[in-house]
Amino acid sequence: MPVPPWRGLDSMNNTNNEPIKPKRRTRYKGAYPRHFNEKYKEHNSEKYPEDVEKVIAAGKTPVGTHRPICVDEILDVLKPLSGQIGMDATLGFGGHAVEFLKKIRPDGRLFALDVDPLELENTEKRLRARGFSDKELIIKHSNFAGMFKFLPEAGGSFDFILADLGVSSMQLDNPARGFTFKYEGPLDLRLNPNRGQTAAELIRGLDQKQLENLFIENSDEPCARIIAQVVFKNRDEINTTTDLANVIARGLGNKSFRGCADVAKDSIRRVFQALRIEVNDEFSVLEQFLRNLPFCLKSQGRVAILSFHPGEDKRVVDFFEQGLSDGVYADISHEPIRPSAKEQESNSRSQSARLRWAIKK
Repeated sequence: MPVPPWRGLDSMNNTNNEPIKPKRRTRYKGAYPRHFNEKYKEHNSEKYPEDVEKVIAAGKTPVGTHRPICVDEILDVLKPLSGQIGMDATLGFGGHAVEFLKKIRPDGRLFALDVDPLELENTEKRLRARGFSDKELIIKHSNFAGMFKFLPEAGGSFDFILADLGVSSMQLDNPARGFTFKYEGPLDLRLNPNRGQTAAELIRGLDQKQLENLFIENSDEPCARIIAQVVFKNRDEINTTTDLANVIARGLGNKSFRGCADVAKDSIRRVFQALRIEVNDEFSVLEQFLRNLPFCLKSQGRVAILSFHPGEDKRVVDFFEQGLSDGVYADISHEPIRPSAKEQESNSRSQSARLRWAIKK
């Protein structure tokens, strides 16, 4: 068979002498492609900065990235200085960490933790490529309740600590992680996919009343009883994110979640939130972190906590107020700091954020 003029001899198949067609890369389908894996321009933000800027300008978060929230407000609260030792207890995409490192260089050190081994590896590669050495940026795989065990390495205490309690956009956007009901994926919801039970397994292990209580306690779901009833009835058929979303939608009188009114979609979102909190034991981890805080801060050390859920914010307020009353803290925030109107407009995922702070006595 003749070789096409645009191919060389190396492109011939060794067995039947037929030309080999090279596998083409998936084409980028428009400004906002529908599927996660098609968005390779957003996954490679440094190579395609203009495309990423278009996504941001539209008020969206580029796929595979995360936009840090309240950056200026957090810097104003924590006041990181050159030579200080800090802790970013929830590293995520590394947006806050980069800003801290700029402030504490050249002699400072930043410890950074994250419970998600998959995203931690990606973030470390990206930050190392930006020139942050392992002497100034010490990255550990741990949830933030484990901060206490790194004190000896840090010299006994930290000048400042940040805990951003939100789930990163990289996790939310990836259907394979099971955090979103917009696309089908395994109903997982674990921040660390190597530990614990999935959300689907959790559902099968609870009775109807336990499900109802979970939806009330973890997300204040007003339709908790109806949803618990329909989820319990169909629990053996719920394996994926869309399975659960459709079951809830039908229980609320809709054929499927894609045709739901916003009110029903809000219920679905709250149920996913409630399950995620339970699967990752998030409230217990937060309480342990708050108990450890006074032992991890230097005198006049500062802590900032960014929460996205009333249950989280209430726990932070209770611990800070008790610490102030007991003389542990010299001062605390009495009102939450909210993202600016501009930030809320440009990044919808910031709208529920509440920032609170404390200064150790």
